[in-house]
Amino acid sequence: MEVREINIHLKRNFTKWQKFLQFNGIEVFSEKETSSIDKTFVWKENGEILATGSIAGNVLKYIAICSKVQGHGETFNSLVSKLENEAAMMGRFHLFVFTKPQYSQSFQYVGFHELAKVEQGTVLESGTPDIHDYISSLPHFNDQERSKIAGIVMNANPFTKGHRYLVETASKENDYVYVFVVSEDVSIFSFSDRFKLVKAGVADLPNVIVVPGKEYMVSYATFPAYFLKDDQNVGRFQASLDATLFKEQIAKPLNITSRYLGNEPYSKTTNIYNEELNRVLPPDVEVKIIDRKKNKDQDIISATKVRAAITNDDIALVKKYVPDTTLEFIKNNWSELQTRIKEGSILNNGY
Repeated sequence: MEVREINIHLKRNFTKWQKFLQFNGIEVFSEKETSSIDKTFVWKENGEILATGSIAGNVLKYIAICSKVQGHGETFNSLVSKLENEAAMMGRFHLFVFTKPQYSQSFQYVGFHELAKVEQGTVLESGTPDIHDYISSLPHFNDQERSKIAGIVMNANPFTKGHRYLVETASKENDYVYVFVVSEDVSIFSFSDRFKLVKAGVADLPNVIVVPGKEYMVSYATFPAYFLKDDQNVGRFQASLDATLFKEQIAKPLNITSRYLGNEPYSKTTNIYNEELNRVLPPDVEVKIIDRKKNKDQDIISATKVRAAITNDDIALVKKYVPDTTLEFIKNNWSELQTRIKEGSILNNGY
């Protein structure tokens, strides 16, 4: 078969490619799923598409092979090898695949390692640095195995008094606390800014360690679910997969025995996340849901309100919700933050 790179963002190519994938059981082609694709390859014979695969960032996706292809396994191996080589030429040596559970073994045969599997799908990785390198890179404690250790995952867009209250609560109730900051850059505040604000906001808590979540704390904004059916709950699937990965690959080697969450009175998406964490993590990891911090006037603190106050040019309101370290940063970057919001950044991404 002839291998060709095609531009799927051209309507003519997209239509043929889409029809082939639909014939092979992949039916989701939303802009969110397709706009992130960097390269697409098709394997053709006599002008007919018989296989395809794409590279989107460090994710391999939209992989399909027609059932009438002889030597199906060899074609699959060649397809994945081609995508890996192309990704390497782009400087991407650590790759992920999100796929249906029945295809997990096929990817494992070609060197991928399964990170987590749930009923609707599975996530695998290959290359370096992998999950073991990530765990090794995190700070460890001399008495790790005998200590009471908690975990918190936060986007902190930006870090508020509510986030501080959650971390402080965990700090008082545990020997050590890992705070994982979501690394995806899809927020008003960049990852670099959010990470610095979290570290500054908890600097006085000696038993708290702030670390990047890397690719292992997946953001909803970039989570691929192109292989699911339209009627499947993507948010619940993502939360279930995230929780399983956290429990099996992160909590276990770090001896994290509890995870702290803030309750969510506003966001349905976050509520679904909390429900899935509560379903998946116990009994290995206890889930502790902490009531949201309120101001003296019983106003619930949230990062959503902070971003809205920036939009409305209300620095006095921002001051009510954030610690001094965050306030100073916002004051120094006020115009830039307003510009990001006006240019269409995600106002409601992360509490």
